[in-house]
Amino acid sequence: MKLIKNKEFGGERPLYCERDLRLENVVIHAGESALKETAAIEAVACRFEGKYPLWCCNGFTVRDCLFTEGARAALWYSRGLLMEDTLVEAPKMFREMEDMTLRRVRIPNAMETLWSCRGVVLEDVEIEKGDYLFMHSSGVRISRLKLQGNYSFQYCKDVEIVDSVLDTKDAFWETENVTVRDSVISGEYLGWYSRGLKLINCRIGGTQPLCYAEDLVLENCVFDADADLAFEYSSVDADIRGAISSVKNPRTGCIAADSIGDIILDGNIKAPGDCVITVKRHE
Repeated sequence: MKLIKNKEFGGERPLYCERDLRLENVVIHAGESALKETAAIEAVACRFEGKYPLWCCNGFTVRDCLFTEGARAALWYSRGLLMEDTLVEAPKMFREMEDMTLRRVRIPNAMETLWSCRGVVLEDVEIEKGDYLFMHSSGVRISRLKLQGNYSFQYCKDVEIVDSVLDTKDAFWETENVTVRDSVISGEYLGWYSRGLKLINCRIGGTQPLCYAEDLVLENCVFDADADLAFEYSSVDADIRGAISSVKNPRTGCIAADSIGDIILDGNIKAPGDCVITVKRHE
């Protein structure tokens, strides 16, 4: 493998089409497409300042690096990424990516990030300003994610999330086959129009959660007081610990909780309108 160490590059395509290349303590200054159309790349302790540095790459590792704000849209149309211990200040990262793993990565300005990606693993990742995170992505496995950003995971398929804290409104809209375990989800209008959303051992906050959902399952979950007007027009199987402030017009299924403040069943309920709502009795 060729080694480039303690060097600086800038301008257009300085390392275009390179193969079997290791970069150590390299700076990529302003310019475009520094490492486009490359394969088998390792970047360690490098700094990326220019736009679009890693497009159309096949098999690459990024460790202990920095992507400054100027390195926007840095990784698109690539596959086989391992990124560890890296700070990503640039927005619009990771588009049309396949087979990628992020470990101990911080993304403090994650605007329009992780769109249309397939086969993604996140472990111990922190994301802020992550509006529309993961839109149209699939095959996602996440553990110990800290997320702040709205409209996350819209139109996603085949997602598993564990041991995470998600501060996000309008999350999981129109998703399919998503499971969240042992996590906190705080934000209004959670999971609308989802199909096969399963929440296990989760804490849920925010008004009007889980409406218009199909085949919704909740196991051993807790609702915050502001999670009111839940389950409108949903088909649901829910086992809730503690209280629900209010339930409104669930379409079908069953809901059980230790207490329910208001049960609203009015003339606007949709057929079959046969949801069984139960307040648990404790000996």
